[in-house]
Amino acid sequence: MAKKPKKTRKELLKEPDEFITISGKLIGFMADHKNQITYAIGIMVALALIFSGYRFFSIRSENKASALLDQGLAKYEKFKNDKQPVEAYDQVSADFQLILNKYGSKKNGKIARLTYANICYTAGQYEQAIELYKKSLTDFEKHPAIHNQVVGSLGYAYEQQADYANAVKYFEQLSSTPDTIMRGEALYHLGWLYDQLGQTDKSKEAYNKIISEHQDFIYIDLVKERMSG
Repeated sequence: MAKKPKKTRKELLKEPDEFITISGKLIGFMADHKNQITYAIGIMVALALIFSGYRFFSIRSENKASALLDQGLAKYEKFKNDKQPVEAYDQVSADFQLILNKYGSKKNGKIARLTYANICYTAGQYEQAIELYKKSLTDFEKHPAIHNQVVGSLGYAYEQQADYANAVKYFEQLSSTPDTIMRGEALYHLGWLYDQLGQTDKSKEAYNKIISEHQDFIYIDLVKERMSG
Protein backbone atom coordinates (compact mmCIF):
# COMPACT_ATOMS: atom_id res chain seq x y z
CA MET A 1 0.00 0.00 0.00
CA ALA A 2 1.42 3.35 -1.01
CA LYS A 3 2.13 5.71 1.83
CA LYS A 4 0.29 9.01 1.90
CA PRO A 5 2.77 11.71 1.04
CA LYS A 6 3.66 14.02 3.91
CA LYS A 7 2.56 17.61 3.62
CA THR A 8 5.26 20.22 3.33
CA ARG A 9 5.68 22.88 6.02
CA LYS A 10 4.39 25.46 3.52
CA GLU A 11 1.23 23.42 2.93
CA LEU A 12 0.68 22.94 6.68
CA LEU A 13 0.96 26.66 7.33
CA LYS A 14 -1.73 27.31 4.73
CA GLU A 15 -4.27 25.03 6.59
CA PRO A 16 -6.54 26.69 9.20
CA ASP A 17 -5.45 26.12 12.81
CA GLU A 18 -8.03 23.95 14.64
CA PHE A 19 -7.97 26.04 17.82
CA ILE A 20 -8.36 29.27 15.85
CA THR A 21 -11.21 27.74 13.87
CA ILE A 22 -13.11 26.59 16.98
CA SER A 23 -12.44 29.89 18.76
CA GLY A 24 -13.68 31.77 15.75
CA LYS A 25 -16.89 29.74 15.69
CA LEU A 26 -17.41 30.29 19.43
CA ILE A 27 -16.85 34.03 19.08
CA GLY A 28 -19.24 34.07 16.18
CA PHE A 29 -21.89 32.20 18.16
CA MET A 30 -21.50 34.56 21.09
CA ALA A 31 -21.78 37.56 18.80
CA ASP A 32 -24.96 36.16 17.22
CA HIS A 33 -26.49 35.33 20.61
CA LYS A 34 -25.00 38.06 22.77
CA ASN A 35 -28.37 39.19 24.15
CA GLN A 36 -29.36 35.68 25.27
CA ILE A 37 -25.93 34.99 26.75
CA THR A 38 -25.84 38.31 28.58
CA TYR A 39 -29.30 37.57 29.97
CA ALA A 40 -28.30 34.06 31.10
CA ILE A 41 -25.12 35.32 32.77
CA GLY A 42 -27.15 38.03 34.48
CA ILE A 43 -29.54 35.43 35.89
CA MET A 44 -26.66 33.27 37.14
CA VAL A 45 -25.01 36.26 38.84
CA ALA A 46 -28.32 37.32 40.39
CA LEU A 47 -28.98 33.81 41.70
CA ALA A 48 -25.48 33.63 43.15
CA LEU A 49 -25.99 36.97 44.90
CA ILE A 50 -29.41 35.93 46.22
CA PHE A 51 -28.03 32.63 47.54
CA SER A 52 -25.06 34.39 49.12
CA GLY A 53 -27.33 37.00 50.68
CA TYR A 54 -29.76 34.35 51.90
CA ARG A 55 -26.96 32.43 53.60
CA PHE A 56 -25.66 35.60 55.20
CA PHE A 57 -29.03 36.66 56.58
CA SER A 58 -29.91 33.08 57.55
CA ILE A 59 -26.71 32.69 59.57
CA ARG A 60 -27.21 36.11 61.13
CA SER A 61 -30.81 35.23 62.07
CA GLU A 62 -29.67 31.94 63.63
CA ASN A 63 -27.05 33.79 65.67
CA LYS A 64 -29.61 36.33 66.87
CA ALA A 65 -32.09 33.58 67.76
CA SER A 66 -29.35 31.71 69.64
CA ALA A 67 -28.37 34.82 71.59
CA LEU A 68 -31.99 35.57 72.52
CA LEU A 69 -32.56 31.95 73.54
CA ASP A 70 -29.50 32.03 75.80
CA GLN A 71 -30.74 35.24 77.40
CA GLY A 72 -34.23 33.81 77.90
CA LEU A 73 -32.91 30.62 79.48
CA ALA A 74 -30.58 32.54 81.81
CA LYS A 75 -33.45 34.79 82.85
CA TYR A 76 -35.75 31.81 83.43
CA GLU A 77 -33.18 29.97 85.54
CA LYS A 78 -32.67 33.07 87.66
CA PHE A 79 -36.38 33.57 88.35
CA LYS A 80 -37.06 29.83 88.70
CA ASN A 81 -34.62 29.65 91.61
CA ASP A 82 -36.17 32.64 93.39
CA LYS A 83 -39.85 32.37 92.49
CA GLN A 84 -42.62 29.90 91.78
CA PRO A 85 -42.84 28.34 88.27
CA VAL A 86 -45.86 30.51 87.38
CA GLU A 87 -43.98 33.70 88.26
CA ALA A 88 -40.91 32.56 86.32
CA TYR A 89 -43.19 31.81 83.34
CA ASP A 90 -44.67 35.31 83.56
CA GLN A 91 -41.22 36.87 83.57
CA VAL A 92 -39.95 35.14 80.41
CA SER A 93 -43.07 34.69 78.28
CA ALA A 94 -42.54 37.92 76.34
CA ASP A 95 -38.91 36.97 75.67
CA PHE A 96 -39.83 33.60 74.19
CA GLN A 97 -42.76 35.02 72.22
CA LEU A 98 -40.34 37.46 70.61
CA ILE A 99 -38.06 34.61 69.52
CA LEU A 100 -40.97 32.59 68.12
CA ASN A 101 -42.46 35.56 66.26
CA LYS A 102 -39.18 36.58 64.62
CA TYR A 103 -37.22 33.33 64.34
CA GLY A 104 -39.75 30.52 64.79
CA SER A 105 -38.72 28.82 61.55
CA LYS A 106 -35.00 28.81 62.42
CA LYS A 107 -33.27 25.92 64.19
CA ASN A 108 -32.78 27.92 67.37
CA GLY A 109 -36.35 29.15 67.08
CA LYS A 110 -37.59 25.54 67.07
CA ILE A 111 -35.47 24.77 70.12
CA ALA A 112 -36.92 27.88 71.79
CA ARG A 113 -40.46 26.67 71.03
CA LEU A 114 -39.87 23.31 72.68
CA THR A 115 -38.13 24.96 75.64
CA TYR A 116 -41.02 27.38 76.07
CA ALA A 117 -43.49 24.47 75.87
CA ASN A 118 -41.69 22.85 78.82
CA ILE A 119 -41.79 26.15 80.73
CA CYS A 120 -45.54 26.40 80.08
CA TYR A 121 -46.06 22.82 81.26
CA THR A 122 -44.08 23.40 84.47
CA ALA A 123 -46.18 26.51 85.15
CA GLY A 124 -49.42 24.57 84.70
CA GLN A 125 -50.24 26.29 81.39
CA TYR A 126 -51.23 23.00 79.81
CA GLU A 127 -53.29 24.27 76.87
CA GLN A 128 -50.48 26.55 75.74
CA ALA A 129 -47.96 23.75 76.26
CA ILE A 130 -50.04 21.38 74.13
CA GLU A 131 -50.26 23.91 71.30
CA LEU A 132 -46.49 24.38 71.33
CA TYR A 133 -45.76 20.65 71.65
CA LYS A 134 -47.89 19.90 68.60
CA LYS A 135 -45.85 22.35 66.53
CA SER A 136 -42.68 20.77 67.91
CA LEU A 137 -43.82 17.38 66.60
CA THR A 138 -43.39 18.78 63.09
CA ASP A 139 -40.20 20.65 64.00
CA PHE A 140 -38.47 17.46 65.16
CA GLU A 141 -40.12 14.79 63.03
CA LYS A 142 -36.69 13.84 61.60
CA HIS A 143 -35.16 13.52 65.09
CA PRO A 144 -36.74 10.38 66.63
CA ALA A 145 -35.33 10.80 70.14
CA ILE A 146 -36.62 14.37 70.54
CA HIS A 147 -39.84 13.55 68.67
CA ASN A 148 -40.62 10.75 71.14
CA GLN A 149 -39.97 13.07 74.07
CA VAL A 150 -42.50 15.50 72.61
CA VAL A 151 -45.05 12.70 72.12
CA GLY A 152 -44.64 11.76 75.79
CA SER A 153 -44.95 15.39 76.85
CA LEU A 154 -48.26 15.65 75.02
CA GLY A 155 -49.48 12.56 76.84
CA TYR A 156 -48.52 14.07 80.21
CA ALA A 157 -50.12 17.43 79.36
CA TYR A 158 -53.43 15.83 78.37
CA GLU A 159 -53.28 13.64 81.46
CA GLN A 160 -52.89 16.76 83.63
CA GLN A 161 -56.03 18.16 82.02
CA ALA A 162 -57.89 14.92 82.77
CA ASP A 163 -58.35 14.47 79.02
CA TYR A 164 -57.61 10.77 79.32
CA ALA A 165 -58.74 9.79 75.82
CA ASN A 166 -56.18 12.09 74.16
CA ALA A 167 -53.53 11.12 76.71
CA VAL A 168 -54.06 7.47 75.76
CA LYS A 169 -53.57 8.31 72.08
CA TYR A 170 -50.08 9.68 72.68
CA PHE A 171 -48.98 7.09 75.22
CA GLU A 172 -50.10 4.32 72.86
CA GLN A 173 -47.90 5.87 70.19
CA LEU A 174 -45.01 6.02 72.66
CA SER A 175 -45.52 2.41 73.78
CA SER A 176 -44.14 1.17 70.44
CA THR A 177 -40.87 3.13 70.66
CA PRO A 178 -37.59 1.14 70.64
CA ASP A 179 -36.54 2.97 73.82
CA THR A 180 -37.31 0.48 76.61
CA ILE A 181 -37.45 3.09 79.38
CA MET A 182 -39.91 5.28 77.50
CA ARG A 183 -41.93 2.23 76.48
CA GLY A 184 -42.19 1.08 80.11
CA GLU A 185 -43.28 4.57 81.21
CA ALA A 186 -45.89 4.69 78.45
CA LEU A 187 -47.32 1.29 79.42
CA TYR A 188 -47.46 2.34 83.06
CA HIS A 189 -49.48 5.43 82.21
CA LEU A 190 -51.69 3.45 79.83
CA GLY A 191 -52.48 1.01 82.64
CA TRP A 192 -53.63 3.87 84.86
CA LEU A 193 -55.45 5.75 82.08
CA TYR A 194 -57.37 2.71 80.85
CA ASP A 195 -58.46 2.09 84.43
CA GLN A 196 -59.76 5.68 84.68
CA LEU A 197 -61.68 5.16 81.43
CA GLY A 198 -63.22 1.96 82.78
CA GLN A 199 -61.34 -0.24 80.30
CA THR A 200 -60.17 -2.80 82.86
CA ASP A 201 -59.02 -5.44 80.38
CA LYS A 202 -56.77 -2.99 78.53
CA SER A 203 -55.42 -1.75 81.84
CA LYS A 204 -54.43 -5.27 82.87
CA GLU A 205 -52.93 -5.93 79.44
CA ALA A 206 -50.68 -2.87 79.76
CA TYR A 207 -49.54 -3.85 83.26
CA ASN A 208 -48.91 -7.45 82.18
CA LYS A 209 -46.65 -6.20 79.39
CA ILE A 210 -44.58 -4.37 81.97
CA ILE A 211 -44.26 -7.49 84.11
CA SER A 212 -43.35 -9.74 81.17
CA GLU A 213 -41.20 -7.35 79.12
CA HIS A 214 -39.84 -4.76 81.56
CA GLN A 215 -38.70 -6.52 84.72
CA ASP A 216 -36.24 -3.70 85.42
CA PHE A 217 -38.98 -1.04 85.33
CA ILE A 218 -38.59 1.35 88.26
CA TYR A 219 -42.20 0.86 89.43
CA ILE A 220 -42.39 -2.88 88.78
CA ASP A 221 -43.30 -3.64 92.41
CA LEU A 222 -46.15 -1.15 92.31
CA VAL A 223 -47.41 -2.69 89.09
CA LYS A 224 -47.36 -6.18 90.61
CA GLU A 225 -49.20 -4.84 93.65
CA ARG A 226 -51.90 -3.34 91.47
CA MET A 227 -52.26 -6.56 89.51
CA SER A 228 -52.55 -8.67 92.66
CA GLY A 229 -55.10 -6.25 94.10
